[in-house]
Amino acid sequence: MRAAFLLLGVLALVGCANPAPAGRTLVPVPVECREPVPARPAMPTELLLPGAHPWVLLRAALAEIDRREGYEVQLRAALVTCTAPVTSVSEAVEFWGW
Repeated sequence: MRAAFLLLGVLALVGCANPAPAGRTLVPVPVECREPVPARPAMPTELLLPGAHPWVLLRAALAEIDRREGYEVQLRAALVTCTAPVTSVSEAVEFWGW
């Protein structure tokens, strides 16, 4: 019995004598999205005075379509950036070639 306790004690000390392997462990850490929200542009139809001529309203409406599409592209880009899955460091290294 005494020999068993002695053997256990020796094995415990031998296990503590070996240092842990030194190395760098890469662990992906999720971070909050820091993408700025794009500013909403002034829409041409909102700037029209009441009683504007129909052709002025038509021109403003067509210009507003283009502005809204550009704004939508900015919003989608921000959304894609914020909802992209967090990749591991090794995948990022391979992707960016670091």
